[in-house]
Amino acid sequence: MSRSQNDFDIETRLTSQSAFIDSATGAVNPPIHYSSTFHQHQFDQFGPYDYSRSGNPTRKVLEDMIADLEGGAKGFAFASGMAAISSAFMLLSAGDHVLISEDVYGGTFRMITQVLSRFKIEHTFVNMTDLSEVARSFQPNTKVVYVETPSNPLLHITDIEEVVRLAKAKNCFVFVDNTFMTPFLQRPLELGADIVIHSATKFLSGHSDVVAGLAVVKDEQLAEQLGYIQNAFGSILGVHDCWLLLRGMKTLGVRLKQSSQSANEIALRLQSHPLIEAVYYPGFTTHPGHSVHFRQSSGAGAVLSFSLPNQATTKLFVESLKIPVFAVSLGAVESILSYPATMSHAAMPKKEREKRGITDGLLRLSVGLENVDDLIKDIEQALLVASKIGEVTEHV
Repeated sequence: MSRSQNDFDIETRLTSQSAFIDSATGAVNPPIHYSSTFHQHQFDQFGPYDYSRSGNPTRKVLEDMIADLEGGAKGFAFASGMAAISSAFMLLSAGDHVLISEDVYGGTFRMITQVLSRFKIEHTFVNMTDLSEVARSFQPNTKVVYVETPSNPLLHITDIEEVVRLAKAKNCFVFVDNTFMTPFLQRPLELGADIVIHSATKFLSGHSDVVAGLAVVKDEQLAEQLGYIQNAFGSILGVHDCWLLLRGMKTLGVRLKQSSQSANEIALRLQSHPLIEAVYYPGFTTHPGHSVHFRQSSGAGAVLSFSLPNQATTKLFVESLKIPVFAVSLGAVESILSYPATMSHAAMPKKEREKRGITDGLLRLSVGLENVDDLIKDIEQALLVASKIGEVTEHV
């Protein structure tokens, strides 16, 4: 793929990658290469593709595109976000140690605690917003610092550049999960990270119809290592899903702009409502890490979380809503409301969840493309219904 496109703004590059146009026909969308194997024209010199686990032309368009958007050396497309995360961790060896954000996504928590531990890879959960705690937590065998920023679901902010500075002084890699921000709003490789990871199921796809993971590495040496892992494990993204993901990514800019604007309006309304105990949203100047976030990102994003008093109130609120779907996942054209305790962080024991502030009253809202006034009216009527349970409780 031509790298001259780096001269263009990311909004242009999302829609106008040179590799989108088929060189043979001029078609403006890349063809889907449904082929598991490829004929070799010479006995002793193979072409760029031989077997689709190792490489496929459709997948390459996607992998080149995400590498371009993140400013990395090479991209990799995986069967899911967890496949991308797990493959990156497979760069480690027995006896290595990982520093990891304490409020990390539940699937990552499960991978770290239940799978990597079986291979004698050690870990320490740290408050990644506290740089002094990060600095104290390095061990002689620490090899990776794993960051989510904003974190899932409380949207804690980690200073990527400062964590990179600490990690490089200890000769460690830095991996950053960039799912919430996407390269449209935040590019960790430009801040010094070594690998950036996405659950592309979310904002990059944007339509709740693809399960996919992407990873981008900063240099060719690391690309060779991760490419070996991808080929060895074979957890690749199928070509049809590659094509669907490419199509979804073309509208990332307009989708994320609209959803972020609506999220800001909803967050402000929730903040002023008497039933809401807390709102977690990087767009607020009072949000811890706000200034750091806007130094390394160009927007607040379309995800916010908020707390209701208890599980009973939360249940009534959720069941009274008419517009958002109540489901696992985020980042789609439809607004998605999730209950972290039993969804994104179900793999995390209750004691660990509560220690991280993931209470029974916490909800996460990924704002979609519906009319924002309709969303606000729906949320306010559901809060009105939910508030009645508090009134009943007070009179009992």
